[in-house]
Amino acid sequence: MKKQSILLFALMIFSFVGFAQKSPPAKATGTADGVSVTVDYHQPSARGRKIMGGLVPFGEVWRTGANAVTSIEFSANAKVEGQAVPKGKYGLYTIPGETEWTVILSKEASGSPFDYSEKKDLLRAKVKSAKTASMVETFTISVEGNNVVLKWENTSVSFKISKG
Repeated sequence: MKKQSILLFALMIFSFVGFAQKSPPAKATGTADGVSVTVDYHQPSARGRKIMGGLVPFGEVWRTGANAVTSIEFSANAKVEGQAVPKGKYGLYTIPGETEWTVILSKEASGSPFDYSEKKDLLRAKVKSAKTASMVETFTISVEGNNVVLKWENTSVSFKISKG
């Protein structure tokens, strides 16, 4: 009986390890200029791969995470880089570039990220990218002050949130 219990326990452990998501879900929350901001996303890791300009190509729409549509929700009317955004939940996409990124808010906040359509864009805003001080292994989104900040590999991108 003891051998069977040990075997069953070992199988359970291996099955959990084998089915663990490589890009686990994450949430970034914060308040920017009095507006509560929540970002739900999945965190891919570099794992030795070239990310910017490689896994994440320059000049193409990226789902800004992994596995599912990254969503961003505002508790009140807001502005993103000066453009009006009504209270609500939106899909967050980006078009990475070497020195400049395009931030896209889509009216479609769920579904498959592969069903992205420019026709559903609420806004597009161009922002500058910067180099991080050190390598960021796992894609991270945070709300820092009045900015939403995206970091991965050696790249950091932020966009400003203000009260609408």
